[in-house]
Amino acid sequence: MRFLSLFAAALALGAVAVPAAAGTNLVVNGDFEATTAGPGQFDHQTIATGWSSNGYNFVFGAGTADTTGSSGESGNLSLWGSHNGGNDVFANSPTGGNFVAADGAYETAPIQQTITGLKIGKAFTVSFDWAAAQQTGFSGDTTEKWLVSLGNQTISTAKYSNPSHSFSGWMHESFTFTATGTTEVLSFLALGTPEGKPPFSLLDGVSGTVPEPATWAMMIGGLGLVGGAMRARRRGTVAA
Repeated sequence: MRFLSLFAAALALGAVAVPAAAGTNLVVNGDFEATTAGPGQFDHQTIATGWSSNGYNFVFGAGTADTTGSSGESGNLSLWGSHNGGNDVFANSPTGGNFVAADGAYETAPIQQTITGLKIGKAFTVSFDWAAAQQTGFSGDTTEKWLVSLGNQTISTAKYSNPSHSFSGWMHESFTFTATGTTEVLSFLALGTPEGKPPFSLLDGVSGTVPEPATWAMMIGGLGLVGGAMRARRRGTVAA
């Protein structure tokens, strides 16, 4: 117990001596604000800088989901919300701007980006906001979720059961992967049911961080203080 107390005190002192820093964000354009031609379908009307996709995936602008919608190869696509007869007020994403909407049951394909600057064997934490929605003009309960992958590692959000004509509201997730290379592909794949009632998974606010050296220095400094305290205690015992 005495050792644990000394350990906790040393870590606290280490935190004062070496300030912790926020992780470095390695994701480019995680809010999908930078596009080549404004909101629209990936690889048809628009390309979001840093990202690639060839599925039935769209970039929407703020306030357009249940109004003007997003343009695609088959015309404009919109989602149920209070402005078009849906059950819920369609809230803008936490970042307030563009967001991605991906059909989880039709022409599914990942939205992906190559991440560089990873540290092999170290943690890489991916944080994002997501929501569940349904395409207008269709009825029936749906389910939505995201599969998030870094290289060959995949983590799934919980499946969300969405009532007909509804919008879930935004939810925050944070997944931690272990990097197996300095460069790996980060991808988001929407999965939903059933086909023909279009289930859409929404995505925004993507970031990916690695630990800063200052964080590790703080921990090492704390351990050094623990070692010093233990040596001083042993010397005091011998002298007595």
